[in-house]
Amino acid sequence: MKTALIIGSTGLIGSQLLEILLESQEYEKVLTFVKRDSGILHPKLRQHIIDFDKPESYKELVVGDDFFCTIGTTIKKAGSQEAFRKVDFEYPMQFATFALKNKVKQFLIVSSLGADASSSNFYLKTKGEIQDFLKDCNFESVSVLQPSLLLGKRKEFRLGEKIGTFFVKLFSILLIGNLKKYKAIQSEAVAKAMFITAQKNYKGFHIIESDSIQEIANKKS
Repeated sequence: MKTALIIGSTGLIGSQLLEILLESQEYEKVLTFVKRDSGILHPKLRQHIIDFDKPESYKELVVGDDFFCTIGTTIKKAGSQEAFRKVDFEYPMQFATFALKNKVKQFLIVSSLGADASSSNFYLKTKGEIQDFLKDCNFESVSVLQPSLLLGKRKEFRLGEKIGTFFVKLFSILLIGNLKKYKAIQSEAVAKAMFITAQKNYKGFHIIESDSIQEIANKKS
């Protein structure tokens, strides 16, 4: 039986993934790292309330088998590019470093379709940079899930996503062939695919684009 570790467990994908992990027979323990008490109670759950800006205080706690990183924000919500980078690059980097040192076998992360460290778009550039960092880490397995526009009920309202979702849904019938990966995807499908991928124990570094994420989720349903 394995131990799962997760950051971002209160977010759109992370909260759904946490439910799957807690219900799964694959894991006997699920460790979450959160800023404040989530209020979730479960026999498998071990919740670590930490200060993400004091990595030395939690480095010894990052011990287990499979690390799931679903943490993320937006530049608007974070308040600045610097604050955004802290959440989407620095925090995952810190946890990956500790996980590697503590012999965690695999690291799975939610990135974004189009992530590229050489992109002129700051969001996609940052996502690409954390991918490149993980590629250079010596985990047995790294899986990067790159969803397209996410569908799901968020706690906060994002006008840009609402507008984008409307148009993507409107034109989704035209997204065929190589364009399939641009179809909007349910956050639940991403969470399911992330869990399923972890059980495959793939060796090396893998990028899974949005259409493949959907296919993985469909096989399990």
